[in-house]
Amino acid sequence: METRFLGASGLEVSVLSFGAMTFSEGTGMFGLVGQTQGGDARRQVDICLDAGVTLFDTADMYSEGKSEEILGAALGDRRKDIILATKGFAAMGPGAHDRGLSRRHLIEACEDSLRRLKTDWIDLYQVHNFDARVPLEETLRALDDLVTAGKIRYVGCSNYAGWQLMKAAAIADKRGYSPYVSQQIQYSLMVRDAEEELLPCGVDQGVGSLIWSPLAQGYLSGKFRGGSSGTTRLEASGGLKLFAGETGEAVLAAMDAIVEARGTVSHSQVALNWVLKRPGVTTILVGARTDEQLNDNLAAAQWSLTDEEVAALDKASQRPVPAYPNSSHRRYTDRNPQLFPRY
Repeated sequence: METRFLGASGLEVSVLSFGAMTFSEGTGMFGLVGQTQGGDARRQVDICLDAGVTLFDTADMYSEGKSEEILGAALGDRRKDIILATKGFAAMGPGAHDRGLSRRHLIEACEDSLRRLKTDWIDLYQVHNFDARVPLEETLRALDDLVTAGKIRYVGCSNYAGWQLMKAAAIADKRGYSPYVSQQIQYSLMVRDAEEELLPCGVDQGVGSLIWSPLAQGYLSGKFRGGSSGTTRLEASGGLKLFAGETGEAVLAAMDAIVEARGTVSHSQVALNWVLKRPGVTTILVGARTDEQLNDNLAAAQWSLTDEEVAALDKASQRPVPAYPNSSHRRYTDRNPQLFPRY
């Protein structure tokens, strides 16, 4: 499997990574996502390692820490051979300092993740969201101290806005703190908002992108065409109504043509392959309820879309003209593509 450096760092990761949100006991807000554990979790880790996956990602909030526990147990003594990533921010208790990005909570959250994962260090520790209540200087200093202590190796963010990512980069540069080397963001044929600010900022500042929900919560697999049964996270959250419109139908039709012409690829592979070819993307997080789904997703790294196929998908998923000032930037980009790469 192809590997890429994560942003401007020396950390090299596989282009497909494993997202362990499906590792749970089937309860809580992530119960509909999956309930893989025990021997099933170890088998899925084996499948990923055999396919060349090097990065495994989770978060403390996934099933209230159970995902970290299950992943740590599934990795066992193979932990040293992989890149382990997790995230902290969400409420893990009722107290005022059981959440957020204060120094108090971040250091405690990291220690708890280390314990659940059964490891002495975390390769990539990410803040799971932006905390407007806490100065970025405090958050970045706490992360830098964790790097100095050897408990984490690299730091990243998730779900930031473009200006927040840029501000963090400026503070890290000014103070000499460990900078964010990555951003974990939502991006797919159905959700292309990251093209306006986050991906260009990442390219400019040397911040790699880990992509979550590349299949738009499963919509791009094509399995929701028969209507809603209310038994999946996408359906239960109402997300199906958001995607199943004119654009969604056009995207699925474009994917149909590619799947039919190639004969050996799936809709999910087409969607993943499109994301892999976008500027600024380092790796895609894939997860699966079943081994069959996992093997199918991982096969997306074994082939590549043609320029013509990419153009057809681009056209079908084209977003409306963005709001100002990005609308002005887009017009200037169209006239001067050699100066501003088009996303």
